[in-house]
Amino acid sequence: MANDGSRNDPFLAFRFEVSLAGLPAGGFSDCSGLASETEIQEYPEGGRNDTVHKLIVRSKQANLVLKRGIADRLLWDWYFDLTQGLIATRHGTLTIRSPDGGSALAEWEFSDAFPVKWTGPELNAGQSAVAVETLELAHSGLRRRT
Repeated sequence: MANDGSRNDPFLAFRFEVSLAGLPAGGFSDCSGLASETEIQEYPEGGRNDTVHKLIVRSKQANLVLKRGIADRLLWDWYFDLTQGLIATRHGTLTIRSPDGGSALAEWEFSDAFPVKWTGPELNAGQSAVAVETLELAHSGLRRRT
């Protein structure tokens, strides 16, 4: 890396957006599960006691978990339709934006997403917190776009 006095600061995690095809833009307060892992199979070779071979098997992705304040019933309807056998998968993107909200700093695309879990808000009459719903999405893979 050249020492020209410039530096690359890490991206901030508070300015992001999640887009799901066929649904209007919604503001999510939390997104987790942006993870991919590669399974390996260990293969001990007879006569070699100094090492075990590690073979690549497959990669798998964690489910995305999205949280937002309840403002409509779109996410509930998507999940409920799935429980009734009406499966609609959607493509989507997760974008980290610059602090001013302008340019996209990092973007991941996920495909064939469908809801596998919906959790309603925790209600408490003694608090004035926002009613938050959680939607967990299974998907067919992540691709880094930017």
